[in-house]
Amino acid sequence: MTENEKITPEEEIKTEEVKEEHGHKKHRHSKEEFEKLELKISELEGENKKLQNEYFKAYADTQNLRKRLETDFEARQKYRIQSFAVDILPAIDNLERAMLALGSVDENTAKGVEMVFNQLINALKKEGVEVIDPQGQTFDSNFHQGLSTEVVEGVEPNQVVQVFQKGYKLKDRILRPALVKVSE
Repeated sequence: MTENEKITPEEEIKTEEVKEEHGHKKHRHSKEEFEKLELKISELEGENKKLQNEYFKAYADTQNLRKRLETDFEARQKYRIQSFAVDILPAIDNLERAMLALGSVDENTAKGVEMVFNQLINALKKEGVEVIDPQGQTFDSNFHQGLSTEVVEGVEPNQVVQVFQKGYKLKDRILRPALVKVSE
């Protein structure tokens, strides 16, 4: 190429193909195109980061939802019998009263009622229901409801001296507190 044939920058071809060894083509880009490509790469990297953040956020939300659903399911399984147990407590109370009333009158009937009572209590125990019978224990407002107080000689203050009605709990939940009289 002679000096007269030199190409000025204004006439420069944007992309020039140059044959390399083995027939591959290589593209040469102008500085403008290079800057445009860098800008495009920067934009795409920014968009990629944004999409990654959205993905991780959605993934975390999904994991939190999964954990919450598992916790809710476990709680439902753990306490599935709660409403049934609460509904049956009055019948259990009546069976206890019947056993006390029949004890001296009709021994065979009293034994039959006691067997039914024990079957109900054992079935509830299998499901995690426990009786709260605090006679002689220290009063605990988490498990007992004090109905009255009484000064009792020889008994320390704040002790349960009489149980009017037994309480029941299901695992760690109180179904019904025990109704008690407490010493002063």
